[in-house]
Amino acid sequence: MERIYSSQYYTFFQSDKERCFYIDLGQKLVRLSFCQLLALRQKVWSINIEEHFNNDANPHGFEILSLCNKEHLFILNTLEILDLKELLTGAFFLLDIAAQTPLISSRT
Repeated sequence: MERIYSSQYYTFFQSDKERCFYIDLGQKLVRLSFCQLLALRQKVWSINIEEHFNNDANPHGFEILSLCNKEHLFILNTLEILDLKELLTGAFFLLDIAAQTPLISSRT
């Protein structure tokens, strides 16, 4: 397992051997396929952070996040949501760079 990216609260890993990804969320290590990782990114990016500052919309400032077909359930506060967004942005950025870097140059 190779560490790809870390944020303040979380760490993102890639396992080439198992062909999956892991996110260390502090108390739990969550295994994700690529499709589950994309679903997580979509779910996290759809969270409206502005509602966390609106007492009528979200008086407690928490989000309930279910992962992997409700196999995992997390209750995250505003700072943890922002940090998870940073983690996923950094991880996908680095994964995109790695995918675009050719192993063998075709130019001679």
